[in-house]
Amino acid sequence: MNDQVSTVNDDAADLAAMNPAAHVAGHQPALTGCPWHDVNEMLQAAGLRPTRQRMALGWLLFGKGARHLTAEMLYEEATLAKVPVSLATVYNTLNQLTDAGLLRQVSVDGTKTYFDTNVTAHHHFYLENNHELVDIPDPHLVLSRMPDVPEGYEIARVDMVVRLRKKR
Repeated sequence: MNDQVSTVNDDAADLAAMNPAAHVAGHQPALTGCPWHDVNEMLQAAGLRPTRQRMALGWLLFGKGARHLTAEMLYEEATLAKVPVSLATVYNTLNQLTDAGLLRQVSVDGTKTYFDTNVTAHHHFYLENNHELVDIPDPHLVLSRMPDVPEGYEIARVDMVVRLRKKR
């Protein structure tokens, strides 16, 4: 199992070059390698105005590659980076970026919500001891049977979270 977790971390580095805005806008904005410029392109491609706060939070989110953050984690990073934002602004911005398709929300236990910069279809390991969410590298992982859906509804997405803990 440890080999799988290290593979997950290696795959996360490969995903760092991906641009979520391509998923939203249907085209790939030209990446320059400059996180500030690339965040501006991503926001505009998603139809969001690149305000100072969105740019600063986007730079913190997307400038470090594929990652999973809670609002509190991003707020702490913003505070350390001297970005003047409130926790409410962080939540609002994360929700706007999620609604625009630039982030994906992943709930763990119904009490903790992570925001994933990798918006492609994939599942997660949740490392209970570290409170860390990591991507499962197998894109062919599927459920053998889906439940019947009530009349008038369709499955929008399936989020599988496999909880891991250290052996005792």
